[in-house]
Amino acid sequence: MFAVFFALIGLMLYNLPHMEVNILYVVFTAVALIFVIWIIRLEFRIHRLCAGKNGKSLEDGITALGKGVEDLYGRSQASDNRISDLRARFHKSVQRVETIRFNPFKGDGSGGNQSFVSAFADEDGNGVILSCLYSRGAVNVYAKPMKKFTSEINLSEEEKTAVEKLKIN
Repeated sequence: MFAVFFALIGLMLYNLPHMEVNILYVVFTAVALIFVIWIIRLEFRIHRLCAGKNGKSLEDGITALGKGVEDLYGRSQASDNRISDLRARFHKSVQRVETIRFNPFKGDGSGGNQSFVSAFADEDGNGVILSCLYSRGAVNVYAKPMKKFTSEINLSEEEKTAVEKLKIN
């Protein structure tokens, strides 16, 4: 659009001394007509932009978008808080498990590997050690608390092995 205008102006200025006054009127009228058409076209585009689909004004649309952004920001903050809460909970959940099967009666051949030790710990090594001793006459289950991969109660060799494997995992 501007290229046509500048071409016409350049042509007029080059030929200005040789042109008649009537031709200048025609050229200026043509340029003015082109500008009027261009302005009308811009007015229609602005009207379409401001009208919207439901006849809302542009200001109402911008206000609605602003409220939407505020709502998204609030949801983002809530999600961040929820993620922080879940991280704290996950930190204290059971994350390490180790089970070792063994035969407590190795010498006399009775029992088999039906006894076991299971150790459960969180990220910091706090948890519990469960020992199950199986014999023909009874099944005994013992629980020992564990803090930072150690227990105040004496541990058997199998329990110590389970705790050592927890540290590695």
